Amino acid sequence: MTMDRRSILGLGGAIAAGVALAPGLRLIAAPAPDASAATSPDSARSTKRWAMLIDTNRCTSDCTACLSACRTENNVQLFGDPGRDIHWIRKVELRDQSQRKAPVSLPVLCNHCENPPCVHVCPTAASFVRHDGLVLIDKHRCIGCRYCIIACPYKARSLVFYKTKPPRDTNPNVPIRAAGVVEKCTFCAHRLDEGKAPACVEACAKANKNAMIFGDINDPNSEISQRLLKEKTQTIRADLGLKPHVHYQGI
Repeated sequence: MTMDRRSILGLGGAIAAGVALAPGLRLIAAPAPDASAATSPDSARSTKRWAMLIDTNRCTSDCTACLSACRTENNVQLFGDPGRDIHWIRKVELRDQSQRKAPVSLPVLCNHCENPPCVHVCPTAASFVRHDGLVLIDKHRCIGCRYCIIACPYKARSLVFYKTKPPRDTNPNVPIRAAGVVEKCTFCAHRLDEGKAPACVEACAKANKNAMIFGDINDPNSEISQRLLKEKTQTIRADLGLKPHVHYQGI
């Protein structure tokens, strides 16, 4: 997939009321959060707040370690149907319209927004925000309406068209799901609960790329907090006011 830098950063024009998603449907910029939410004991911002930083200067187009690790860890299978295959994380080629910069290989996944539009439009509360800020999906509540897929500006959600099969090495954490529900990246929530890093981050380090940094941005001493303070970084479509928590360096 190829995209130009101006389009993916949302710098092509000012947005007033919202962004057109489809004829008759617009994504409205998120309202300012309630100030009291920051101090609420149930607020995601009162504990950990997971985030990811991707250094595109270290990410190369020939490396697919993060993609393969995600599929293995989360049982995200390919069925040979390009229009219906699921991708929890994918890589796009980002080109500068001026052609003064070399193309950038950009991993794209769920941004686990602070103001997630997918949660706002879900009619069954299947999409929700966990206490640590992770945006997750309750597959038992999901009815496959696909409102969330339309609302997500990162194209990070997919409808499951085919029932998945269990992996050969029966991992109890690997999900087996029926068709008809929506899925996406979870930042490997099950691994986080065990004190581990997401599979993609671990695989990136093992491939000696070290392009992905993951951690708690509510901890000022964490590596990701320090990097975000010292380095120039950007988020995709920051203009929508969703406060995404996948940050990029080098775009």
